[in-house]
Amino acid sequence: MEPPESRAADETAGSSPPDTVGPPASGDAGTAAGDAARTADGADELGGISRLSVTSRIVLALAVAAVTVGAAVHLAMVFLHVAPTNTLSQKYAQAINGYIYPEFEQNWKLFAPNPLQENSDVQARAEVRKPDGTLVTTGWVDLTAMDIARIRHNPIPSHTEQNELRRAWSFYTDTHDDQNRSNGLRGDLAQSYVLRIVAHRFGPHLNGGDVQRVQVRSATAAVGAPPWSTEKIDTRTYYRVLPWWAVSPEDFT
Repeated sequence: MEPPESRAADETAGSSPPDTVGPPASGDAGTAAGDAARTADGADELGGISRLSVTSRIVLALAVAAVTVGAAVHLAMVFLHVAPTNTLSQKYAQAINGYIYPEFEQNWKLFAPNPLQENSDVQARAEVRKPDGTLVTTGWVDLTAMDIARIRHNPIPSHTEQNELRRAWSFYTDTHDDQNRSNGLRGDLAQSYVLRIVAHRFGPHLNGGDVQRVQVRSATAAVGAPPWSTEKIDTRTYYRVLPWWAVSPEDFT
């Protein structure tokens, strides 16, 4: 029978040697090298701005500040425009409206309890002076139909095609009575706006002559009731004809 000391010595001799400190295996070395490379890349990315010149950093800071201020001003203007009437929106109404219209107008009629139920087309014609001095009047041209043709089947129609003519006509009707008399200070501006849109659509030369005057009218017809409805709606087309307006070379520029 072996003494306890001998068995303890055998067990100690048969056990695994303790871990020794030495160079890492090749796999560990590759991992360490990869970590070091990633760390270096991250340091390069973080230090990219610091490596810019002072002028470049100033330009970058100014650009970021300008974008931030611009975004804040835009959000503030739109908020004051759509928010209920308050002290700020009343005090700065002119500045807010000048910023919002026409590019950033917020039109919520789609969600109104009683949305528009009529179709309104803006039409125009021109008086043209021929080379022999005679004046010829063109037929009516449906400008709204031209815009609709450009929008239909176009997945990304432009803001101009969708809203320029429509909003110009709405601007005119809001600032003039049924006899086409201006009812406010913005009436002349609205008339000039519509005139220049029509002048640009026709151009200075039309049908072999020079455009002298233009005339605008609207053709409005109510949308008919659906087949299942018993409601009677007058769907006849009604016209609002404006006076003739003389055009100048500045209207075409």
